[in-house]
Amino acid sequence: VRQITAGSYEGNPKWVTLARNQDVLNYGAQQASVNNPDLFNNDCSVMPVIAYLSDHRAETLDRVVAAAAGFAQAHSSPERQFLLAAGSAGIEAATNIVVKEANRTMLFYVYAAVIVLCFITFRNWRAVVVAVVPLAVTSILCEALMVVLGIGVKVGTLPVIALGVGIGVDYALYLLSIQLAQQRAGASLADAHRRSIQFTGKVVALVGVTLAAGVVTWIWSPIKFQADMGILLTFMFVWNMVGALILIPALSHFLLKSPKGVRRVGAMPVLGLATR
Repeated sequence: VRQITAGSYEGNPKWVTLARNQDVLNYGAQQASVNNPDLFNNDCSVMPVIAYLSDHRAETLDRVVAAAAGFAQAHSSPERQFLLAAGSAGIEAATNIVVKEANRTMLFYVYAAVIVLCFITFRNWRAVVVAVVPLAVTSILCEALMVVLGIGVKVGTLPVIALGVGIGVDYALYLLSIQLAQQRAGASLADAHRRSIQFTGKVVALVGVTLAAGVVTWIWSPIKFQADMGILLTFMFVWNMVGALILIPALSHFLLKSPKGVRRVGAMPVLGLATR
């Protein structure tokens, strides 16, 4: 109010004071509320406590939220409530809390949907394990890469993790569909996997490389978000493809090698594959 009063009189330092005239005080308070709506409201029912932070890292925001929540719990009363406020740091802290809760929930629903649909497709729990394990390994490696590169889990990166799982399961579907069809037709695991590689292996490699080539150039983008997305998507596309080509035969050796592991259904066709 003192600054606004002085500004109304050409900045004269003699007016940097609280005037005795109530109308002058009212004018200064009104202008202060108009020019600084984030400091207080007209009826003075809300007054923010402003804290200036050295950074907006997740660890810093977590400490501030914990300190503010503890203070509010200890000093709030029916007449006086201490609430977590907004501001850029407050909004980021609230976003981090929601994203942290949504991250595990999203992964749970995504993997649950993949497992259910794979079980409906393959009708074999061992095949479901063979298909899902490479996806889980890629998700773990992706989160480790994010830690190494300092890419936080946020609103922008959250759907990318789900995208990698949804696209990565395609590789397992391509390979296991042919492999299981061959095994149910009476072929050994080695022959069934070899035929699945011959039939869809090149397609799996081509799809993985093509998807990665489409986003790898984002890494050199001047926009940090786009560069981060380029790194994550390229990593997930490539490693989902590599994991399917390497882990599926390895896991099949332990889980689908025995004839009991693959239930034969009638006279399964060989999908038009010819042998010489």
